[in-house]
Amino acid sequence: MTEKHIKISSEQLPAFDRKFFDHLEIATCIGSGFIGGKASGLVVMRDTLAEHFPTGTFDSMTANIPRFTVIATDIFDRFMQQNQLYDVAMSDASDDVIAHAFQEAELPAEMVGDLMALSQAIHTPLAVRSSSLLEDAMYEPFAGVYETKMIPNNQTSKESRFQVLVEAIKFVYASVFFKGARQYMKALGKSQTEEKMAVIIQEVIGRRFDDRFYPHLSGVARSYNFYPMGRAGAEDGVVELALGLGKTIVDGGLAWSYSPSFPRLMPVVGSMGELLKTTQTSFWAVNMGEPPEYNPIAETEYLTGAGLKQAESDGVLKNLASTYRPQDDRLVTGIGPDGPRVMTFAPILADNVLPLNDLVKALLRRCEAVAGSEVEIEFAVTLDTSTGLTAHLGFLQMRPMVVSKEQVTVAAEEFSDDRVLAASDKALGNGITSDIEDIVYVMPDSFEAKHTRTIARELGIINQQLIEAGRKYLLIGYGRWGSSDPWLGIPVIWSHISGSAAIIEATLPTMNVDLSQGSHFFHNLTSFKICYIMVKHTAAPAIDWQWLENQKEESRAQFVRHVHLENPLTIKVDGRTGRGVILK
Repeated sequence: MTEKHIKISSEQLPAFDRKFFDHLEIATCIGSGFIGGKASGLVVMRDTLAEHFPTGTFDSMTANIPRFTVIATDIFDRFMQQNQLYDVAMSDASDDVIAHAFQEAELPAEMVGDLMALSQAIHTPLAVRSSSLLEDAMYEPFAGVYETKMIPNNQTSKESRFQVLVEAIKFVYASVFFKGARQYMKALGKSQTEEKMAVIIQEVIGRRFDDRFYPHLSGVARSYNFYPMGRAGAEDGVVELALGLGKTIVDGGLAWSYSPSFPRLMPVVGSMGELLKTTQTSFWAVNMGEPPEYNPIAETEYLTGAGLKQAESDGVLKNLASTYRPQDDRLVTGIGPDGPRVMTFAPILADNVLPLNDLVKALLRRCEAVAGSEVEIEFAVTLDTSTGLTAHLGFLQMRPMVVSKEQVTVAAEEFSDDRVLAASDKALGNGITSDIEDIVYVMPDSFEAKHTRTIARELGIINQQLIEAGRKYLLIGYGRWGSSDPWLGIPVIWSHISGSAAIIEATLPTMNVDLSQGSHFFHNLTSFKICYIMVKHTAAPAIDWQWLENQKEESRAQFVRHVHLENPLTIKVDGRTGRGVILK
């Protein structure tokens, strides 16, 4: 798997036989043509897990690919052509208009029987996932660009289950032509007509707890850590864990981050109070209760959020959480004493009640061997409901990572250069850029987290103007770029910032969170080789706000300012040391 794309055709998989979970095959196919990058990766890992991780390899833990079937690309072609959808899909219509047009279209008749059989046989949640021809390639990962929809699949009527499944498939098809995807393709220099979509229908890893269905934990692991802390090095990798569905992590929410080489090490924080503020307090689950308001073009239509009290009531925190004891200001592993629960996963990571960390490290090593590069993997884990001492890991995805080997040196003394606009020892990327003459920044004096959605829209307008002018720019803002939680950062999508060449993630006293390396947004930044520099508000040197204020203003919105420089910036990032400097 050293090529940029793995292309597996439908002929390499057995045809869907209308038994799904009862069939011995993990992967089956509906239709012909190709099955897309994501599904191809799963097929490769199916064989890898069977060979290298047979049952019993890790005592109390097993690992495999959740059972799935793929709707091949020929179905997508016929769906588009027979419904004459390319006119609206390739127009400037809004995402909502495109999505509704796709919902009104008819799926090809030859696949309806298979989908009806599937919906009749299954009453547990399904994930309907994109698997385009271009997904999960080395420099074109498309992480999070297309939509996934999870459906409860528990309606009493088989007709209702069939209808919801069909709507989810059409939603994934439509997402090929949403604004964010179009901007992403443009940034790659590709035409929308080059893309074809296969769709994965896959069992959701998890268990049902009353009206919620979710895994005990989800994770994203990387074999390379762009921001190592303490004793950990870049090659030690990084893992992010979260209670419930992995949407928390990939959308840039709060999760527990640790080095797999040092699983017992706690993050460096100023106080227990700060730790409590920066750990997970809510989670995502599939809604198995009353049907929600009908909204087939919403990714979260059948998802629901819940808090740690609900998780404790469900009985899932025993081997996942710690407890804060305010009387002595310390954490205690487990949920024995009274006090706030903290999602540290300490029973597993520190007390090793399950060999999860050993399994994740072994998976990363094997995936690197398969991919021929550093990798990122996604997984979900369910624990035995009675003891919690046995578990199953469902392997969900593998992506190659881009780690530049270019030799660039940023010496420590460059931080004291009087030309420094910003500098940091937490920089992502590798290389030198000397042609950036535009800076777009969120004005610090007017920033408040409650305005982040408005800020994202303002950035999108300026971004489009600069793209049309053919001018790359430096972007400066606060919190986690791309987070779906507007209280953790600015919830931009790719189309809001696609013209940027470098990004500064700054903090403020009122917006002070760590990077989320497991987010889809973050993965795409690394693949596009966009320099990403984190600057704490307590750092020295800090961002030279006064110099920015004095630059020639080209435009100003309510919260965002665009300045044009007389002389271009020099941006240098040393990927080996993590140092980055921007010189005026």
